[in-house]
Amino acid sequence: MASAAEQEAVPEHALKRAGPPVWPGAPTPLGARCRVGPDGVTGTNFALWAGGAEAVELCLFDDSGTETRLPLTELTHEIWHGFVPGVGPGQRYGYRVHGRWDPWTGARWNPAKLLLDPYARAVDGDFAALPPEAYGHVRDWPQQHVADTVRDDRDSAPYVPKGVVVHDDDDWSDDRRPKTPWQDSVIYELHVKGFTRLHPGIPEHLRGTYAGLAHPAAIDHLVRLGVTAVELLPVHQFAHEDHLLRRGLRNYWGYNSLGYFAPHAGYSSSGTAGQQVGEFKRMVRALHAAGIEVILDVVYNHTAEAGELGPTLSLKGIDNRGYYRLQSDARRYADYTGCGNTLHVVQPQVLRLITDSLRYWVTEMGVDGFRFDLAAALARSMHDVDMLSPFLAVIAQDPVLRRVKLIAEPWDVGNGGYQVGAFPPLWTEWNDRYRDAVRDFWRGALPDVRDLGYRLSGSSDLYAWGGRRPYASVNFVTAHDGFTLRDLVTYERKHNEANGEGNRDGTHDNRSWNCGTEGETDDPAINALRLRQQRNLLTTLLLSTGVPMLVAGDETGRTQGGNNNAYCQDNELSWLDWSLPDDPGRGGLLALTRRLLALRHRHPVLRRRAFFSGRPQGADGLRDLAWFTAEGAEMTERDWYAPTATLGLYLSGRDIPGRDERGEQITDDSFLAVLHAGSRPLEFRLPGPPWAETYELVVDTAREDQSEAPATSHPGGGTITVGARSMVLLRVRA
Repeated sequence: MASAAEQEAVPEHALKRAGPPVWPGAPTPLGARCRVGPDGVTGTNFALWAGGAEAVELCLFDDSGTETRLPLTELTHEIWHGFVPGVGPGQRYGYRVHGRWDPWTGARWNPAKLLLDPYARAVDGDFAALPPEAYGHVRDWPQQHVADTVRDDRDSAPYVPKGVVVHDDDDWSDDRRPKTPWQDSVIYELHVKGFTRLHPGIPEHLRGTYAGLAHPAAIDHLVRLGVTAVELLPVHQFAHEDHLLRRGLRNYWGYNSLGYFAPHAGYSSSGTAGQQVGEFKRMVRALHAAGIEVILDVVYNHTAEAGELGPTLSLKGIDNRGYYRLQSDARRYADYTGCGNTLHVVQPQVLRLITDSLRYWVTEMGVDGFRFDLAAALARSMHDVDMLSPFLAVIAQDPVLRRVKLIAEPWDVGNGGYQVGAFPPLWTEWNDRYRDAVRDFWRGALPDVRDLGYRLSGSSDLYAWGGRRPYASVNFVTAHDGFTLRDLVTYERKHNEANGEGNRDGTHDNRSWNCGTEGETDDPAINALRLRQQRNLLTTLLLSTGVPMLVAGDETGRTQGGNNNAYCQDNELSWLDWSLPDDPGRGGLLALTRRLLALRHRHPVLRRRAFFSGRPQGADGLRDLAWFTAEGAEMTERDWYAPTATLGLYLSGRDIPGRDERGEQITDDSFLAVLHAGSRPLEFRLPGPPWAETYELVVDTAREDQSEAPATSHPGGGTITVGARSMVLLRVRA
């Protein structure tokens, strides 16, 4: 169709015709890289892959916003490139890409739209608004069913952020990566802004920023808690969805990426003209110095450009057909992500973009691993999820990436997208089957305990193949997406009205129990039960075999008021309330979490590198893992299929598979854990000799005071009273 008649030309005062010379430069590396050119002249080399484009203009912007357009005339293997003398760090820039406008065949080139360099290492500006000019098509065309086919020729440059040239040299010689083994890892999922925004120990001007997370007050909490890694919700430069902006909201979580090399500028306290890069690196160094690894939650499955009715900000205008999966009619997008588009990872240039980005964050930004959002979408070949896909194959052989921590969210929203247990041996996975089984047990909804047994002992039914280990399972009870731990025992229904979507968003499958009353209450009995249920869930998580993942604030009883999809709540609803630890009950949660993590750190039987065999071992014929009924008898096949609210598991610390760094056999104490989800106290008979002569009580979630261990002794063969809906852990003493 023809362009809209009311289109506006670029104002003359904003465009400078003359500019510096452009030398041929080099096609690699992609992006903007400062270097020394011919005859020792310093400048910046610009290189952009734009398959199918007819012309590319490099656009430089001065402090007043005046634009200088420089044609890139060198073309090598579909990469447009040029070296611009005199251009250095701090220079703002973007691209205009010329080509056909034919949405019916997937061609959406529009040189009126300033495009962000996919390889930009810093971004200046925020997507605080997405006006009509930011769209390649006429967004408000009267016939909306064809609006995406009508080109909008208005200039978008005044309304969109620009890339920034960044100085690359940095010396990491003083940095010491913790390199925590997987079996010893404890992950703490947090939001850079939400974790620091209200922290009273962090100076006001640093709150909500990378520097705030690097502050000693923030790191002190992590160290005292005992976690080994922070998993940061997305910190790649992201944009806000138009439907949120129109409702006066913003994207808070950040799962709407646009710049895969750029730290999100909104989390910088020092500036956005490249300073955010240095600030992020200093944060990583500070966490490393405290022994804490940095894992990034990354979103390579889709971008902020949404579907055919979304804005044109970068890839869509560079080569829409090359970067995105399109449907058979080519006009519309294949959507395996629920976000409007899906990156076409089988395309070499897309695979290169992703792997170049990953290597950059490891080698130049110092991070230690990645959690891949909707990883199944990345593992799709042409249509189906394929564990021999190009993406997984490239990662497996990459000398940098195969050595860092790789965590898959092993599903997407497309057909056949649920792939829990299917990723190859290098990978660990978010194990939602663990989450569901543990939640169901403690709310009394499990028909039997077969599934729970697998989850507590490392999920061997999912991961004991191909050389995978128990730490392939990232165990979690809560995550950013869903109820907080406190809300899990306070609400049975989601309460997402503040999101402005009529409470239609967010999952209905919460597997929660409100303990008899929906929402907050002053009833002391209900509040005591809710705190006990939180202690039960935390204790179960931190004593299970596998890698535990905590969500920031669960250890202090954080609430989101029943909102299970707070992705757009950039306010006190999502930010951590640091006054909670001062509350006696909430402080008990924090004390218990610290004790459990210290216990886990001291005892290798709680963080095994190999699966349990369940077979008799040694002269006494004891199993390395044994299961007991409330009567103190080993469970039979029949017991596993019978409804029960009580389960005992014995973890043997003798002859743990593997050896320590000196080649010595690893041995440890043995433990008995009893989980009781019944509504009345229970007399549990403790297994006697040869299992144990004496047991020492270490954890009892029925106790309100969790500041220290109970440390009471109980004879083997005797009984111990397990409180209603509570859990105990006992150490074998003889």
